[in-house]
Amino acid sequence: MVVKRDGKRALFDREKVQRSIMVALRKRPVDRERVDQMVSGIVRKLESGGETEIPSSEVGELVMEALKRVDPVGYVRYASVYRDFKDPSDFAQFIEKAALDEEDAGEA
Repeated sequence: MVVKRDGKRALFDREKVQRSIMVALRKRPVDRERVDQMVSGIVRKLESGGETEIPSSEVGELVMEALKRVDPVGYVRYASVYRDFKDPSDFAQFIEKAALDEEDAGEA
């Protein structure tokens, strides 16, 4: 079960996760097989946690992690909806933080 922000519970829907990733990657050079691999990886991580209820925020963060590794544009697109960006400064702050995170990862 997925616990949504408003407290409602819904069955985990693999197809919904896949659709949201496909929307973020629309017109990007990522093939369907790679998306299927991403979704399978997310599902495995959720199942390995052994929890019967998972906050939707955890699912969203796993999707963002997967997108960040595969396609930076898809990552920002997904984040803009997931994090509910209100104006261009939200994008700028997010991209600046992502760039800093990328630099830190490169130095490690």
